[in-house]
Amino acid sequence: MFDFLDMDALLGAFWVTVKLTVYSAIGSLIWGTLLAGMRVSPVPLMRAVGTAYVNVVRNIPLTVVILFTSLGLFQTLGVTLGGGDDFEVINFRLAVLGLIAYTAAFVCEALRSGINTVPVGQAEAARALGLSFTQVLTLIVLPQAFRSVVNPLANVLIALTKNTTVASVIGVAEASLLMKEWIETYAALIPIVAVFAFGFICLTLPTGLLLGWVSKKVAVKR
Repeated sequence: MFDFLDMDALLGAFWVTVKLTVYSAIGSLIWGTLLAGMRVSPVPLMRAVGTAYVNVVRNIPLTVVILFTSLGLFQTLGVTLGGGDDFEVINFRLAVLGLIAYTAAFVCEALRSGINTVPVGQAEAARALGLSFTQVLTLIVLPQAFRSVVNPLANVLIALTKNTTVASVIGVAEASLLMKEWIETYAALIPIVAVFAFGFICLTLPTGLLLGWVSKKVAVKR
């Protein structure tokens, strides 16, 4: 029943999925935090740019974003994000870039909701003491905001893990691409799908449980 099973290929594909998730999660958290800062900035232009970015990117299918990184940035403009001529490496980098660009919009909105839970009086007191907007945001507001949005960010991370399957459209050798190849090669649709579904459950379920526990531990008590 499981004659198709090649553990080395399977583990290698899921390792690519894990790397896509980790690199994209780190980049999304950084870019999403900057976007959240822009969205609550006192500078109208920064607010407008942050709002426009989030509203536009959230309403574009991820497949379009990933394809743009390959067809637009690489094939049209020659962007490789580090040089080299290994297409697999270049496509991996471009997939990470696309996932970051897309996921950061959702990270931004999760963080902005957390920022809105911080009492306004705390920010006003900090400004009265002479702190700048950046200092108020980084020292007072964001630490509390992050603690209050661990659960929403966990949901974004789980969605990101599943969204890595879209990277297969530009040839990144992650789990869903291997699944497609096996389905085309072997007459065992249900067992193959079951194996890969179980693999993704093994990645996402512990993440959700761990971050749910962290959320309870670091929750801000009002």
